[in-house]
Formats: sequence, structure tokens, C-alpha cells
Amino acid sequence: MRPIRVVVLLSGRGSNFQAIAEARLPIEIAAVISNRPNAAGLDYARARGLTAIALDHTAYPDRAAFDALLAEEIERHRPDLVVLAGYMRILSPTFIARFEGRLLNIHPSLLPMFPGLKTHERALAEGIKIHGCTVHFVTADLDHGPIVIQAAVPLRADDTPDTLAARVLQQEHRIYPQAVRWFAEGKLEINHGRVNLKDDPASQSVFPTGA
Repeated sequence: MRPIRVVVLLSGRGSNFQAIAEARLPIEIAAVISNRPNAAGLDYARARGLTAIALDHTAYPDRAAFDALLAEEIERHRPDLVVLAGYMRILSPTFIARFEGRLLNIHPSLLPMFPGLKTHERALAEGIKIHGCTVHFVTADLDHGPIVIQAAVPLRADDTPDTLAARVLQQEHRIYPQAVRWFAEGKLEINHGRVNLKDDPASQSVFPTGA
């Protein structure tokens, strides 16, 4: 089986990108693209000898214009999969439709709880007992695409948003490479908005609760 071609989108340090790059997956990272020219993730990509591209979104008049350019740049690298690794821009419906079914994201909550931003602060404010993270396919419905895998993290009495975020991030670094591996191996199947593993159609992919 040939390695699949992956394009990574990021806006910052790209720690999830690093976890994927270091996981020895059956993939070829064809390019790493950031909307922020000074993103640390681009430096990491260059240090690994990967193609690193900066496209400054502030140089374009609107979201549609930037997303059109971004989509063309992605297509140049002929990806089988596009991975959002801390890409901090909402994608336009036209962009999502172009890559739907091969566009993955990771979100720092147990979706559908706490879509959007400030998930850790909101989890603590609600007083829930279990938090976590989710890898999902991206659709036009923000943070509500078909779920691939989740990991649960219990809240502690002394948690702050920062301590909770750090533990959730550890789990993100576990489940994102796993989701990419399943995709690369052709094991993910979407049926009626649900993702099943082809070798276990009844499975619900949840990693063991984190520390």
C-alpha cells in the first residue's frame, strides 16, 4: 500500500502536526501551510525538510478570496487528506465542499459538547466531570462533522483552564495520529453521518480515559 499524501494546515506551533509527523504513519507529508508567516510549525516543517508555505490571510480582501487561493495551493500538492492542526480560521462552505470526506480536524472537547472556542473554561464553568478531545471530519456545520475518535479526560478539583488544556493536549497527540493512520489504511467509513471502522462496523472509537 502506497503512503497517502497529506497536506497540513496550521496557524501556530503545530504540536499536533509534530505528533503526526513523528508517529511513523503510512503517509507522505506533501506540504505544511500556514496562514501566519511566523508560525512556529513552519519552522519545524523546514527543519524536517518538508515543504513549508506561508499564505498571509491579511493580504487578501475577504475569506472567500483567501480560501480560493488556499484551495488552489493545496491542490497543487495532490493530497489524499488535508489535516487541520491548530488552523485557527473558519473555512468557507465552498472550501469545505471541495475537500469534504478528506478533511480532518481535532477539537479540544468531547463534541458535540462545547463547539467553538474557550472549551476548557466552559467545561470548568459547567462543572462537568469528564472533558476531552475529538477528531472529526469537517463539514459546513462548525465542529459537528462525523466523529472519528475521542479521548476522555477527567476534571480535577484543582484544575485551571491551563492544567486541563495540558492534559487534553496529551490526548490529542495520541488520537490524531491514530485517526490519520485509520484514514491512510482505508479503515474509515462514513454511513449516515457516523464513522465506523471497516474491520469493526459497530465500534465507537474512544481512547481510555486520560490521567
